[in-house]
Amino acid sequence: MSRSSNKKPVGFATHITAGGIAGACEALVCQPLDTIKVRMQLSKSGRAPGTKPRGVFATASYIVRRETPLALYKGLGAVLSGIVPKMAIRFASFEAYKGWLADKKTGKTSVGGIFIAGLGAGTTEAVLVVNPMEVVKIRLQAQQHSLADPLDSPRYRNAGHAVYTIIREEGFATLYRGVTLTALRQATNQGANFTAYQEIKKLAHRFQPDLVELPSYQHMFIGLISGAMGPFSNAPIDTIKTRLQKATAAPGVSAFQRIFAIASDMWKQEGFRSFYKGITPRVLRVAPGQAIVFAVYERVSNAMEKFTTTGEDDGFSE
Repeated sequence: MSRSSNKKPVGFATHITAGGIAGACEALVCQPLDTIKVRMQLSKSGRAPGTKPRGVFATASYIVRRETPLALYKGLGAVLSGIVPKMAIRFASFEAYKGWLADKKTGKTSVGGIFIAGLGAGTTEAVLVVNPMEVVKIRLQAQQHSLADPLDSPRYRNAGHAVYTIIREEGFATLYRGVTLTALRQATNQGANFTAYQEIKKLAHRFQPDLVELPSYQHMFIGLISGAMGPFSNAPIDTIKTRLQKATAAPGVSAFQRIFAIASDMWKQEGFRSFYKGITPRVLRVAPGQAIVFAVYERVSNAMEKFTTTGEDDGFSE
């Protein structure tokens, strides 16, 4: 992210490495909440008159009771294999777009430029990594088999087997089902996320002018706030996307027709609130996840900068 003016620009390798490590830490901590979110979005509970959709704790309890606590980590392999390159691409592409949009004289990027860079970073990660990863992850998370029963055999054994089965039975293009919705979700997420993070970070520096770098707990708090903004702005997109990626394609039906059919069915059968199913676990997952990501990213990138600078200049001092 932005540094004080007397420092050299952060290298591309630093963005890749720090972003990848940050992504891995986030996945390990937040995966259970993502599984709960997906199950809530796929759930048809609450359709019957006088009934309510299953909530966060009820969904978690249902999964643990029927499938063991390890079921909360279903799809972790797909997430880990995708989130490391995703975060690396996110931070590296954001810094690249931000640099291209910077004022040529001052080297600074406007708030609007930061938002556009965030949109670009979100779209880039969606197309290159996120959509295929999420198709596989959702298929794994949607399987309601017990991990304690060896005879309860799932259709997809793991992430690699899921990729192989999906491509063999449905074609490679299935991995990109819902890519438009994914790109729209990721773009709005990262546009809001990076803009809020950078602006709040500037404000924190303004109130603490003596600090060269903010402490990790402040990076976490800023990341928590910025991370919560995306989910509230695009929850309907995420819910429709999840249902689209879980379902198998009907011959002769376009992606737009499937999206419209899913949205129409949700509206008629489950009402407006169905578009916000899973919003609580999503915010509980994304906001702390971004807190972890930004804190780890800042710490790792700072450490790498200091290590590189020390190697280049033995007279370096903080």
